[in-house]
Amino acid sequence: MRPRRATVRDLRRRNRSTLLSTLFFDGPLSRHELGGHTGLSAATVSNVVGELIDDGLVVEAGLVESDGGRPRVLLRVNPSYGHLVGIDVGETGVTMEVFDLAMTRLAAVTRPLGADDLPDAGVVSRLIAEGFTELLSAASVAEHTVIGAGIGVPGTVEQGATARVHAQTIGWDGVELAELVRMAGVSVPFFVENGAKTLGQAEMWFGAGRGARHAVIALIGSGVGATVITDGTTYRGATSSAGEWGHTTLTYGGRQCRCGALGCLEAYVGAEGILDRYRKARGGKAIPRENEQSQLDFLLESVERSATAAGVVAETVGYLGAGIANLVNLFNPERIVLGGWAGVALGSRLLPEIRTATAAHALRHAYEQTSIVLCELGQDAVAVGAATLPVEALLSLGSDPRVRPKAPAI
Repeated sequence: MRPRRATVRDLRRRNRSTLLSTLFFDGPLSRHELGGHTGLSAATVSNVVGELIDDGLVVEAGLVESDGGRPRVLLRVNPSYGHLVGIDVGETGVTMEVFDLAMTRLAAVTRPLGADDLPDAGVVSRLIAEGFTELLSAASVAEHTVIGAGIGVPGTVEQGATARVHAQTIGWDGVELAELVRMAGVSVPFFVENGAKTLGQAEMWFGAGRGARHAVIALIGSGVGATVITDGTTYRGATSSAGEWGHTTLTYGGRQCRCGALGCLEAYVGAEGILDRYRKARGGKAIPRENEQSQLDFLLESVERSATAAGVVAETVGYLGAGIANLVNLFNPERIVLGGWAGVALGSRLLPEIRTATAAHALRHAYEQTSIVLCELGQDAVAVGAATLPVEALLSLGSDPRVRPKAPAI
């Protein structure tokens, strides 16, 4: 089949996308600097920037002195053009945050889920709809200014005309979450993606992954997942389920995982698995405190005074090191970023030990080329990454995804 020839509309969109993306990530910049960064001609930069200013997407941001000439006007993406919402659907609650187009957080809302039951899709969609109204009100943001809302979810997301969530560990099979939220009364554009992938995009854009071309961003919470970045692009696989690191087998015939298989990594280093091992090591005695996060903190705080806690934590470090070593050997990344709320709890206390355990299981040369670092965006990273999903659409199109493109012009 012959390759499709690029049209004038394609060229215009590519130029708009290139310039808007450059200003978003590297701005403010002058028109002259934009030409140097993008390789586009001065005439193309001038014409396209003029369009972007007319559309309200780009604004002037002051002046900078030039060598012997008139001061140059700096340009930036207009932070007031519209708003973005990022939603983190976890297994214990829903966190929602709203941002301007400069990714400045304006407000946040958290809605807890029942502790005893798996998250029900209908309940989650109602919580999102209720929280959405509260969130926009807290930030004094009108719904019509929202460019889009991203939702980070557990499980894999089958992308198509409708995004379908397959989250085996919580009983979701082809759930059309965005449609459920729309039915609950929210009409903004929705973008749905696996939570580990939204965390990965956030860290690659703004955090510990920035500048790396080959990286793995690991999410460790109640469950475990990862984003694999190859040559600057997220690896998704045939149906977007790549990155289910937590369901790789660590021990043949080992502990029962929530997915139904035996010996999955998640059953050993996910917070639920860690705490279950700790309870059993305590002879079934309940762990003090009310939720997984505070219970994991209790375990880590108990290491100095309890041999039982110290043994469980040492085992966890060993299991995690073996799991990370598999990532090193399989993908040869230049950087591995450890994130997720449980990943932050473990890594902030035990990162040197985790590196040592990884080195013990990884191929020596591959390990020597890899750095293992802690995420920089903290526990909000999934919501921040979810908010980047509508930004990604905006930058890819070079225009507001809600607006039909104008007539072709270069």
